[in-house]
Amino acid sequence: MTRGRYRWALAVVAVSAFMIAMDNTVVAIAQETIRRDLGMGYAALRWVTIGYVLMFSCLLIAGGRLADLYGCRITFTVGMAVFTGASAVCGLADSGAMLIAARLVQGVGSAVALPAVLVVITVGRTDRQRSIGQLVWLVSLSLALAGGPGIGGFIVEHRHWGWIFLVNVPAGLAVIALGLVALDGPAAETRARVDLPGVLVSATALFALVYAFHAGGELGWTDPEVLGVAALAVVAGICFVIVEGWAPDPMIDMAFFRNRVFTGGIVTSMLWGIGFNGVMYYSALFMQNVLAFTPTTAAVAYLPTAALVLVTAPVSFLVAARFGARLGVGLGMVLMAAGMATFTLLRQGDGFAQLLPGIALISIGSALTMPLGMYALKAVPDERAGVAGGIINVVRELSAGIGIAVLGLVVDTLESRATASGAGRAEAFRQGTSVGLLVGAALVLVGAVVAAFTMPTRRQAAASDAAKEKAQKAAAREEPEPVAVGASAYTGQGPQRTTAELWPPVPPPGYYLPYLPEDGPPPDDGGRPRRFRGDPW
Repeated sequence: MTRGRYRWALAVVAVSAFMIAMDNTVVAIAQETIRRDLGMGYAALRWVTIGYVLMFSCLLIAGGRLADLYGCRITFTVGMAVFTGASAVCGLADSGAMLIAARLVQGVGSAVALPAVLVVITVGRTDRQRSIGQLVWLVSLSLALAGGPGIGGFIVEHRHWGWIFLVNVPAGLAVIALGLVALDGPAAETRARVDLPGVLVSATALFALVYAFHAGGELGWTDPEVLGVAALAVVAGICFVIVEGWAPDPMIDMAFFRNRVFTGGIVTSMLWGIGFNGVMYYSALFMQNVLAFTPTTAAVAYLPTAALVLVTAPVSFLVAARFGARLGVGLGMVLMAAGMATFTLLRQGDGFAQLLPGIALISIGSALTMPLGMYALKAVPDERAGVAGGIINVVRELSAGIGIAVLGLVVDTLESRATASGAGRAEAFRQGTSVGLLVGAALVLVGAVVAAFTMPTRRQAAASDAAKEKAQKAAAREEPEPVAVGASAYTGQGPQRTTAELWPPVPPPGYYLPYLPEDGPPPDDGGRPRRFRGDPW
């Protein structure tokens, strides 16, 4: 891919990642308007949001496998076309059932398109290109997640709510057209096939797991529905491991998890996500319930977070390249944990000045961990980058639910105890949230330890890159084994002949041939190659 095409490919990455991530959050501010307009109940309204997340999460790994098999151009085009068409149906929906069904289809399209985006910025790229691609991808996701509610609120206030989905249509058509030109097709024909049993079982396990975390926060963790779905997730997960062990073309190569860097990157990403999503969720409530911030003031308090992430993110890749991912990621996790711990020092009446140091540490630390995904993807073969990218995205989706659920369990328990002991509402929430964020900080520190033992140093990363490049060059130079004279050589086309009957003759190892005439072998050697000095065949 030329430099110009790669720049256009980065534009595809930025726009598509922004669109897909924004649809995770843009609905939040419009839910009440949608409910009134379509006459939906609150139970049905919940599926407008959770339906998209569930389908997106449970099919990400399958989408990654499709990208590996059929190339990012085909997979991205199909996925984005499904997403764009479903967005149009969402915007024109005149009933709750129609909107929910379209949101489910939207999630399917997102799951197919997004892993292809990771393949674009990873496979066949230099470290510098990977760093730029990862930065573009992560910044697009961050801007979408932060700006989604604001965009949704503006549209709902000034236009019909359907436009929060209809804006995807022109953008989707444009990015599809650009992707057809800028993205690469399949590298080579493959005989591998889609592992349909693996897709079905993995989708069932992930669907049940994500639903259990979402429902547990609303219905309670001892609710029979939540327990039943969680049990289904466990059973389906065990079945998936068994199915993949027997599959001729498994969707996930379990050898991935024997790779120290890949497994360490996945575990560290999970622990980072638990801490980051937990602190983002509960810090907003903390600011309003304890520090008495208005919703607008609380939203403004997050602006330094976005600014610091945007400034620090490019530096994080330079730090990882200069000092190694082990130091950069580990330092980021430690800073993030320290920032979460500062919430224990805040009291009622404190203001933005007391809040800012903790937010700054969380923002800078989180930005320093951004190279995690790049190093995890580099640890797997290029032909499996789509599946690996799907796994990374699934981990990020799961960590959000786990983080809010785990920290929420601690916060609710300690808040109830403080209330029972006579503490006021604000003080009880402060005590519960402080301890909950300390638990989150402890998990993030565990992630720092994992990174210290699994992420590569600068020297290890350089050696790994050199070995991978050497293997790729060797594979490119590899030729079929020569066949001894007189041995059977059959191509599958026409009658079977021996190499003595073929022209030009096939030289055995150690034999070299000069230029030979096209009208046949010299009459004195019967077509057998002779030992010559000179240029190899």
